[in-house]
Amino acid sequence: MSKLTESAAWRALAAHAKAQSVTRIADMFSSDPMRAREFSLEAAGLYLDYSKQRASSETRALLLKLAEQQDLSQWIARLFAGEPVNSTEQRAAMHMALRNRSGKPMQAQGRDVTPDVLTVLKRVSVFADQIRSEKKITDVVNIGIGGSDLGPRMVCDALADFADGPRAHFVANVDGAQLLSALKGLKPATTLFVVTSKTFTTQETMANARAARAWSAGQSQFAAVTANDAEARKFGIAAEHIFGFWDWVGGRYSLWSAVGLPIVLALGSRRFTELLSGAHAMDEHFSTAPLAANLPVLMGLLSIWNVNFLGAASQVVAPYAQRLQLFVSWLQQLEMESNGKGVDREGRSVDYDTAPAVWGDVGTNSQHAFFQMLHQGPALHPVDFIVPVECSHALKDQHQLLAAHALAQGAALMKGATSGDPHREYPGNRPSNTLLLARLDAFHLGALLALYEHRTFVQSVIWNINAFDQWGVELGKRVAGDVLGGDKSRLDASTQALLARLKAH
Repeated sequence: MSKLTESAAWRALAAHAKAQSVTRIADMFSSDPMRAREFSLEAAGLYLDYSKQRASSETRALLLKLAEQQDLSQWIARLFAGEPVNSTEQRAAMHMALRNRSGKPMQAQGRDVTPDVLTVLKRVSVFADQIRSEKKITDVVNIGIGGSDLGPRMVCDALADFADGPRAHFVANVDGAQLLSALKGLKPATTLFVVTSKTFTTQETMANARAARAWSAGQSQFAAVTANDAEARKFGIAAEHIFGFWDWVGGRYSLWSAVGLPIVLALGSRRFTELLSGAHAMDEHFSTAPLAANLPVLMGLLSIWNVNFLGAASQVVAPYAQRLQLFVSWLQQLEMESNGKGVDREGRSVDYDTAPAVWGDVGTNSQHAFFQMLHQGPALHPVDFIVPVECSHALKDQHQLLAAHALAQGAALMKGATSGDPHREYPGNRPSNTLLLARLDAFHLGALLALYEHRTFVQSVIWNINAFDQWGVELGKRVAGDVLGGDKSRLDASTQALLARLKAH
């Protein structure tokens, strides 16, 4: 057994979970009329109601003891101090410096990075403002993959109602169908390509970039977001159109950097600043609030409770906002690439579950798809409901209907229902969070994204794993190299046979 599962705090929670196994959430409400108020919290324009979790005051106290045992407060301090919390690569994880609005210096491994950040963001704003004001460019095509695609794509889609610049298109898949679909109807002379790759050698990204260059026939503008200036210049991109970022910015945490160039082009620098400000407000809350009143901390601890002590099979996320349709895809990468690890920081195999599978879809669509399983299936799948209080469109009555469905689903999952007919029995006692946003605008979206970033870090600290490397991604790249042109003898017999069959056709 590991030190974690043998620890006093972990064993106390395991015993508590066993003793509370017959307790129902609805009964907790009956015995505590103030439960809804006492199990809620507000920060940076977000309001969390976690009263529908299978958690009592004692549960919360024991989870906080686990956080203290794992030195969570010290780890938060280390993160914000710019220490190398990414231990396998000896790097800081200072994405918070990218949205620092306080004017205070922020260190990354002993060096103030604020001047560098401000310089690059200024260059991004000047470049984007020029493109937007000249109005010669009608379409921007971002070519990237993973964090170089998901973050900017999700933000541009979520805030599309505020877009007043060139239309934003995104290409990630090396399947040429996606690139051809994005280019359909576009004109080379009015198209700007943004090639985003930290190394500027990513196979999928560079294949799409070369195809885009051929399509443009020298008529399109190109910009690059990369840490490898030399490769970008070799590709033919002018130095003044190359925007850098740093090794202390992980891909899935990079939308706040120059990687957000498509956001600035589509929405303008003012709204991008509002996005950064919302994230910074959540950073300030996370770094200063006591653990017991800390929104990311409590959400992270509740996830630990559901996964490790209640045996939750996965985590469902249901945003009741059509504009957040890509939020789940962004969150999948954030959580599963960060915490999908089987060894702890010391390289020892873990004997406990780490990242659950994250999945979901927007409401009310999801109610007519997978909510049947959530209500009557045997496995436990906790749900995060995300609901904007105000809508940004004119159909107010429909927004009221949408919000009513979200609240109804949380209540139904908790209460269940009996009818005497086993086919119409709903066991209930299914846990959920309800997270309210004042409105879906740049500020509150920034706060929401930072909340889940920090929640992910909290989980990693409790599990004693490194949230900031992704060696599993690197393995697939290496094997792909062998398939494409490397040493075929290193491939297994099945892969060699499949490759031969593909070549034969």
